[in-house]
Amino acid sequence: MTTRREFITKTAFAASLLPFSTYAFQNGFFEETDDVLDVNIFSKHLQFLDYKNTGEMAAEIGFSGVDLTVRPKGHVLPELVKTDLPKAVKAITASGINCNMMTTSIESVNNALDIDILQTAASENISFYRTNWFKYKEDLNMQDSLLFYQDEIKKLSNLNEKLGLIGCYQNHAGLSVGASYWEIQKILETANPKHFGAQYDIRHAMVEGGNSWENGLQLLHNNIKVIVLKDFKWGQVNGKWEPINVPIGEGMVNFDKYFKLLKKQNLKPPVSLHLEYDLGGAEKGESNITVDKKVVFDAMRSDLKKVQQLWKNA
Repeated sequence: MTTRREFITKTAFAASLLPFSTYAFQNGFFEETDDVLDVNIFSKHLQFLDYKNTGEMAAEIGFSGVDLTVRPKGHVLPELVKTDLPKAVKAITASGINCNMMTTSIESVNNALDIDILQTAASENISFYRTNWFKYKEDLNMQDSLLFYQDEIKKLSNLNEKLGLIGCYQNHAGLSVGASYWEIQKILETANPKHFGAQYDIRHAMVEGGNSWENGLQLLHNNIKVIVLKDFKWGQVNGKWEPINVPIGEGMVNFDKYFKLLKKQNLKPPVSLHLEYDLGGAEKGESNITVDKKVVFDAMRSDLKKVQQLWKNA
């Protein structure tokens, strides 16, 4: 019998001989493409594994690729990017899956280390990256802060064009730039739209937007390059109401409606799957976790299966 990993490796090679094969394989070439999402596991949750085992486990579970953390305390440390990123990509793709996506702390073309990361990523055929979250400037009002970051993103998008990369800014609950859809829309205003857009996070959109998340999706849908999937519900912790992260389908995110709206807009971007609920420290990117590894792997397998079912049924 052929193992799933062997099947992936062989079919990936076979697909490379076909026209447009890379795109086709990553998006479910051997299945009905409309019914399958390109889901990448956020490597933050596998930082207790080395590169080789990360790739092998992601492939075994059924992910199409890895969203690799290239940032402080990540799988690849920024200061070691020139040597370690090629090693990571080679080890992960050896399992027959892709490594087309990375999550970074990149902020500016004026940062030499940020440039090193982007240039190395381009040389390793990584397509998408997420930037750091911007903080509002203490010496500027909110409007001027947004204009400052708008210019930073414009410069990054111009560099991305030269390198063949696509940058993304994630909407994120809290007080940083981008908790509001309108902040995202503003900082993307002058960017090259082919090389910089949004990493749309439905969990954070619902936390901050409540019932208006549909307006946010409508506002940003032309800018969406990558989506993040995770779930939450409101609950009390030590007497204080706050969002509590839960497995996919167990919380307040209306995935059926969300996926129907994506399909209506003809949107099927690559996915980064996040597991932020309690997994013995894996949810926080710990290198030493307090639960059996199987607990983490089973959670990933369950969330991935649920995502694909929800997408197919929407």
